[in-house]
Amino acid sequence: MGTRLTLHLEGPGNLGAASEAAFGEATRIEGACSTWDPDSAWSQLNTTGQGTLAPEWIALLTEAKAWSGRLEGAFDPVLGRLIAAWGTREGGRVPSAHEVEAARQVSGVAHLQISGDRVTLTDGAWVEGGGFVKGYALDRMAGLLKARGVASGLLDFGGQLLVFGRPREVSIADPVSRDRARIKLQLKEASLACSGDAVRGKHLLDPRTGRPCEAWGEVAVVAARGFDADVLSKLYVLGPTDGLAWAEAHGVAAAFLPNTGAPRLSRAFRALHPVLIPETR
Repeated sequence: MGTRLTLHLEGPGNLGAASEAAFGEATRIEGACSTWDPDSAWSQLNTTGQGTLAPEWIALLTEAKAWSGRLEGAFDPVLGRLIAAWGTREGGRVPSAHEVEAARQVSGVAHLQISGDRVTLTDGAWVEGGGFVKGYALDRMAGLLKARGVASGLLDFGGQLLVFGRPREVSIADPVSRDRARIKLQLKEASLACSGDAVRGKHLLDPRTGRPCEAWGEVAVVAARGFDADVLSKLYVLGPTDGLAWAEAHGVAAAFLPNTGAPRLSRAFRALHPVLIPETR
């Protein structure tokens, strides 16, 4: 999935075999959902605009589509054309206003139609799983490891963490000085995901406008499932004020870290007893 996967496992049994099984599960998911691999099921769907998918992928896309409505458009799994327009996979480019509008017209979950095991993408829209497949893979790997008797684990998938068993102290980096922790907390049976201009690059797109978000800092979200944490980290798109209001209204544990000034924490995040580290810059 274009990033590093690290597993820290504890417990009896053959941890090496359990690790290999977890890596294999990540590879299986990538093989189906990758939009970098032209032979994957999702790439084929993007190419043809329609197809029959396995129940697992139908369920995943259905849940992703539902989340787009809940998050007021801050998250959308059908942004492939906009991502291509901005060249985010090739180091970035600045498209013309016409290119942006043309890509925006063929982006968004309104173009994703699911009926039984059939999926249709209208008007040449493309599915893109970069905002939720990694979290889903973390959930699947954790479930597999637990089933194999692994007592405790810390999974780090490109910076998104998932902890089960023994709690672990984790940190959230300063949005400007990435080598310095800004918040520390104990993560227990949960996943931590972050989004921001420093985390995901300067072209984190706002699905509502088709343009890059304002570079204001980063957001960190803690949720029981990796999928939910991955999706909810897109609260970054709403900004620190509207994003915090949404998190409060929905009981989400979220921390908004502006580039300057103190972090703003939701009540659910404060309930995790985080330790805030003062700025030094």
